[in-house]
Amino acid sequence: MSQLDPLRIPTAPTRLVLLLSTVLLINYVDRGNLSTAAPLIQQELHLSNTQLGFLLSAFFYTYVAAMTPAGWLGERYGAHRILGAGVLIWAVATLLTGFAGGFISLLLLRLLLGVGESAAFPCSSKLVAVAVAPSRIGTANGLMAFGYLMGPSIGTIVGGLLMSCVGWRPVFMLFGALSLLWLWPWSRVTVAESPRGASSVAESPTFAQILGERGLWGASLGHFASNYNFYFILAWLPEYLVTVRGFSMRAMAGVAGGAYLINAIAAFASGWAIDRWVRAGGSVSRIYKGIMAMSHVASIAAMTGMVLLPVKESVACLIAYEVVLGLASPGVYAIPQIMAGPKAAGRWVGVQNTCGNLAGILAPVITGILVDATGNFTSAFALASLVNVLGVVGWVFILPRIALIPWRSHGAVRAPN
Repeated sequence: MSQLDPLRIPTAPTRLVLLLSTVLLINYVDRGNLSTAAPLIQQELHLSNTQLGFLLSAFFYTYVAAMTPAGWLGERYGAHRILGAGVLIWAVATLLTGFAGGFISLLLLRLLLGVGESAAFPCSSKLVAVAVAPSRIGTANGLMAFGYLMGPSIGTIVGGLLMSCVGWRPVFMLFGALSLLWLWPWSRVTVAESPRGASSVAESPTFAQILGERGLWGASLGHFASNYNFYFILAWLPEYLVTVRGFSMRAMAGVAGGAYLINAIAAFASGWAIDRWVRAGGSVSRIYKGIMAMSHVASIAAMTGMVLLPVKESVACLIAYEVVLGLASPGVYAIPQIMAGPKAAGRWVGVQNTCGNLAGILAPVITGILVDATGNFTSAFALASLVNVLGVVGWVFILPRIALIPWRSHGAVRAPN
């Protein structure tokens, strides 16, 4: 072609990041709908607490299992294409949940939802690594963190209000249909992900090379520690505030929703500030490592205060925790994007997110066991506090200097001695 086809012009990074932020918000709304609808579903379908528990955790089984393959598929066949396929799968799973007739159909649809949503973070990280300049990567991840951290707040408030008016089935159908609408602007996005042709495969590091990187495992350990606290609070905060601290349902919703909103705002502000700091000459490695370490150290104090202090001080500790969690959120994905670069970000984040989201399986279950065994939340908060030590070890001591890894092409021929 002698003239550039305007449909093939790469999408501006700002529009790309806005669309990715939107789909991550949708991701968290759709995965959280079952929790909001749980009382209504349990009553209508006559589910036991055990069955309900399986349904609430089923999402994570396929989500974790499919994460690494999703990262590989994103790099092999294009992150833009695989993300679109993932959204299609999870939107259909959400929509069909409105037609579920019992435990088995709900379980299968939650497993399908996990498969679809597994594409979100590996593919979005790959696209950001390709399209966004390193000096803007903090802001991009801050905006995407704002999206996925707003998901639980919006899903709970909007979903809860709608379900109280029209029931749970129409809400799942509506949210699934709205998720499908996102595919229309996404179909108009073009990203030059890698050079065309067979040489692009040879220029990328092998999966074995990625797995051999110390930085991958430091980031994975840090991600697990961050997520343990996040999923512990997300799963058990309402129960704790109502049954232990004596909050009404209305007061609990206000406190929890406000805390999640503060978390999202802090994440966006942090990403913006990090980029300003880096452009002013700050060390990328010191900035990100310092923020991650500060977040985990502060979380130790916040978790301790939440369970030991009086009500007002306990809520203040919750707010402090959400702030420091938000400050660290951009780094969770910016660090692998910087280190892995466009050639390996999808597979790296696939592995890292697999490790990190094991916490989504473990934290709610372990907490329930500890509360049943002791009759209180003290040991559960103590364990969540201690897990932060792993985060400091991972982000600070195992993770090497944060800089682009000079991947050695597996297609290169070694020069003779």
